[in-house]
Amino acid sequence: MSNISRRTFGLAIMGPLGMNHALPLRPLPLDQQSELEGGNGSITDVPGVKVGHYTDPRRPTGCTAIVFEDGATAGVDYDGSAPGEFQVVMLQPVSSLSTVWAIVLSGGDSWGLSTALGAMRYLEERGLGEHWWPDKPHMVMPIVVASILDDLGLGDSSIRPDAESGYKACKVATSGPVEEGCVGAGAGATVGTGSYCGGLGMKSGIGTASLRVKDFVIGAIMAVNATGDIVDWVQGKIIAGARREDGKGFVNISENVKKQMARQLKNKMVSEIRPAQKHTTIGVIATNAVFNKTELTRIAMLANTGAAKAINPYHTTEDGDQLYAVSTGKLKVGLNLAWVGILAAEVVAAAITRAAKMATSVEGWPAYRDFTLKFSQ
Repeated sequence: MSNISRRTFGLAIMGPLGMNHALPLRPLPLDQQSELEGGNGSITDVPGVKVGHYTDPRRPTGCTAIVFEDGATAGVDYDGSAPGEFQVVMLQPVSSLSTVWAIVLSGGDSWGLSTALGAMRYLEERGLGEHWWPDKPHMVMPIVVASILDDLGLGDSSIRPDAESGYKACKVATSGPVEEGCVGAGAGATVGTGSYCGGLGMKSGIGTASLRVKDFVIGAIMAVNATGDIVDWVQGKIIAGARREDGKGFVNISENVKKQMARQLKNKMVSEIRPAQKHTTIGVIATNAVFNKTELTRIAMLANTGAAKAINPYHTTEDGDQLYAVSTGKLKVGLNLAWVGILAAEVVAAAITRAAKMATSVEGWPAYRDFTLKFSQ
């Protein structure tokens, strides 16, 4: 999270006390922008993790590769209604396979799954993967899993991440600081656009965060394309999401749902709302502590409680959410699984907030970072 003070945050978001109308959007002062740049670490603070983005210059879309050159044990929790994935079923606790060499997060809906093939080619060229054939020592099988989000509504939908995009993302992956905002898998991400939100959405992106306790490190990276709003849970305020069409703040999604339901019941009609199933939050938690795949699956489940703090509503019938948990196994010490799950939830929530705060606007989609949003709620 950034170091914005309570007072500064309140002024930036809400404006003067008692304001009951929307003021014009204006850029954040430079000193506040520099505060936003600070962040609180990234998933690459975990030893053994590299991250690279590919952002398509033709429209807002792209992919993000999380690379583990020494391999990593992985589990997953996917509770969304329509998850789009590549080989993720292998991460079930009952599967014998537990090691992955890369996870790719991509825009482009199902077309974006081809980015995993590019990641596999990158790893194969470097001899990274499973050595399953004793008689063919130079042959490897790089296990890559991938998840996608639907960003086809922004720009030319015929432009989507492909295998070459995945290869390029892996090629630039480093263990250094991770760029956030509208890059990689977050390039075309938006929030507050569910069919029952009753408002105008905002731009989101990809964010990362980490936390360290002595030698233990845990980090998260999240591409946020959620149906619901993004909430700063510390302040208890929406920072990005469904805006009222009259420009006077954010829609109260729960109240809007109540009104729609009351109208339906009064008129004894079938709901006109058809879930679009095109919204998804996808991400990765990584730690250096040793855990097996079953334990990591549980950690991913616990971490999703952090996502629920920062996204409201979450896991709706319109979301295909997936969250991976990965261990690079560099810290050979037994840690309480519940403790790690609690901290995982914290870094996931922080990464989601960063995704909203570091996003930049595109035409028709304002973003938190570019504007002082003086909304009354």
